[in-house]
Amino acid sequence: MIPLASIAFDIDGVVADTMGLFIQIAREQFHIHIQYEDITDYDLTKCLDIEFEMVWHVIEQILSGNHNKYLNPINGAPKVLKKLSQRSECLLFVTARPDANAIERWFIETLNLPESRYKIIATGNFEQKASILTEHHIKYFVEDRMETCRLLSKKGFVPIVFCRPWNRESHSFIEVNSWDEIDALIMDSE
Repeated sequence: MIPLASIAFDIDGVVADTMGLFIQIAREQFHIHIQYEDITDYDLTKCLDIEFEMVWHVIEQILSGNHNKYLNPINGAPKVLKKLSQRSECLLFVTARPDANAIERWFIETLNLPESRYKIIATGNFEQKASILTEHHIKYFVEDRMETCRLLSKKGFVPIVFCRPWNRESHSFIEVNSWDEIDALIMDSE
């Protein structure tokens, strides 16, 4: 069992269905029809027959919040995060996004969590997540990007892989398939 104070969460692919939004925007703007299961690598250019410029154009829209499609939460995330926020002094979310403005607005509009009960830190790249976790005395991190999990493991953290089609390679980390499974891992008391 994991103490609530020692766990933090990635956002894209764990809390926010960013790949689902990518699929919607690619379909609408570029008439490219992708299924979720087609995304077998976090680097979209490795698994999809799409030009890098198109991928980057869609990603920039997502990161800035400059799109007309709705970014859905991952199934179960709002319910479990609301429950966890009632038991936690402050939930920590660490993202590799270059800034947190768009995702902070999304949290307010979508998750309905008390703003005083969570903190979002944008690192600009995945390599910086470890220093943020150390600074906040976090041992466990829920992440969907396998490369980040490996890096965190090497630095002494315990990654928890949020299973997605793009992280189905062999590994020895803890895996979860849903927010209910995340909730089940976390101890009731600090």
